[in-house]
Amino acid sequence: MKKIFKLAITDFKIIFRDSSLKPFLFLPVILFALILWGVPYLVDKYEFLRPYLSLFLVIAIIENTQVFSFISTMVLIDEKETEVSKVYGVIPLSKFEFLVSRFLIPCLFTVLLNVVLFWVQPFFVIDLGYILLISLLAALVVPVYVLSIASIVQNRIQGMIYIKAFNMLVLIPIAAFFVPDNFKHFFGVLPTHWIFQSIENVCKGDSAYLLIAIGFLFFSVLLWRISRVFIRKHFV
Repeated sequence: MKKIFKLAITDFKIIFRDSSLKPFLFLPVILFALILWGVPYLVDKYEFLRPYLSLFLVIAIIENTQVFSFISTMVLIDEKETEVSKVYGVIPLSKFEFLVSRFLIPCLFTVLLNVVLFWVQPFFVIDLGYILLISLLAALVVPVYVLSIASIVQNRIQGMIYIKAFNMLVLIPIAAFFVPDNFKHFFGVLPTHWIFQSIENVCKGDSAYLLIAIGFLFFSVLLWRISRVFIRKHFV
């Protein structure tokens, strides 16, 4: 466990050495400002926006996951381009331990950001248990997103193309907010749908445990499958 934490801290420091990645760390500040001041101002001015408050929260929560999704993706792609990944292939850690070390801090930060965002948002009173569960579920977007792209691309140019495509995939289930209830779960083929619907339910005061459970199961299967593909391709 010590080795995992040590490598996790070392990997995290890479972000602060790469000046091109630093600006993305300010995205959560912008999101918090929008939720605390921007959205309330707009809702007060334009009453028709009030029914979409939960949607604003959904977007803020999922965009918090994109900070480390982008950063970690670019770091892994850079390692592949420079063949540093081959060195990681011989470090005294199992491939599973390497993945844990790589995503430990990004996932913890993502959970923390979303817990705080849920806590300070001025629109809904949400149970702490739901806040923790949904924040943990949303954080799983990071490793699934990163490992999927890193398993496919060979360089940063390809990476940017796939990042744009994945950003769209992540957000597609927002369309479920604009279709009849009978059709909204058609978007359940995409894992972020279960995060979005969980947030929608807790904002309405409805139970979200089943939706959260489906989300965890979906992400767990994806993560298991994608991790195997990544391990097979990244260290060679």
